[in-house]
Amino acid sequence: MKPFESFLSSQINDFFDYWKDLGHTLRNYQYYLLAFDRYLKEKDADWRSFHPPFFLQMIADIAHTPARANAFLFTIRTFFNFLVRHGYMDDNPLQDIPNLKEHTPIPFIFSPEQTDQLLEAVCKRIRKRKGFFLRDLGIYLAITLLARCGMRISEPLRLRLHHYRRDDATLYIQETKFKKDRLIPIPKAVVSEIDNYLSVRKSLQPHDNNTYLIAGKEHKPLTDFQVRYVFHQAVKDIGLQQPKKVMGNMNFNPPRPHSLRHSFAINTLNAIKERGESRKYALPVLAVYLGHSHHKSSSVYLKVSDAQSRKNLYDFTIWQEWKV
Repeated sequence: MKPFESFLSSQINDFFDYWKDLGHTLRNYQYYLLAFDRYLKEKDADWRSFHPPFFLQMIADIAHTPARANAFLFTIRTFFNFLVRHGYMDDNPLQDIPNLKEHTPIPFIFSPEQTDQLLEAVCKRIRKRKGFFLRDLGIYLAITLLARCGMRISEPLRLRLHHYRRDDATLYIQETKFKKDRLIPIPKAVVSEIDNYLSVRKSLQPHDNNTYLIAGKEHKPLTDFQVRYVFHQAVKDIGLQQPKKVMGNMNFNPPRPHSLRHSFAINTLNAIKERGESRKYALPVLAVYLGHSHHKSSSVYLKVSDAQSRKNLYDFTIWQEWKV
């Protein structure tokens, strides 16, 4: 990591170490703190520089999109809270600076039927030739885990063989986002898919000692590029490909592997509602299953109730744009 060089270099290093000790991912913090440090040095800033106009100009100079500006603000605001707690300052000079208005992301949502169609399309892409079959079957299993268990794309690829517990039909997901571990129950259909993959793997590679549940080459896992490529090809196969569309203050995202996680959450909440139960009370349980740091993170899935409502909103905004 590049050294900090401004007059606050010592305090930034202390804050960086403090945040690291809390177990947070530091990549974004490092980027924004280095940018902040460079700006302080370029402007020859000191303690007297810290007033709202200085920060507003800094944001305009450094961050060129609302999303980046808000991420930058969050990092620097958190750093100044650290300075206040340690007695360097009496008040946080960024506390009254509001976030910029961002575009609202609208994720693509697969209906349960579309999820089935996607997995069938991925299955049809499994090549029977030696050298391809096991890898393609592994990609199918990875996408199945995204769709049926709501995993992030990195999670099935990092699973080790001992993380699969067949006797109690669970998967142990270790050190994922937010540095949290979780043990999740998996559906019987997923157990069958994992068992089938492991049986084929043992038959084709009896002396294989790759420790990953879904094996790649040379004792390594599959790569997310391999999974993403097949996913997008399958999306084309079933006619669901569409570009990203920005309309008004909404970003309609195209189908992505992470869309399967959104879809799993929304379809799960809808199934709970259809049983006559409260989706609100199910959120804390869903948050634990998905590995969220707080159940409020799961509440974002209530913004789009299902695939049809998302499609209706997309069609309506297209119509409004054409009308204008």
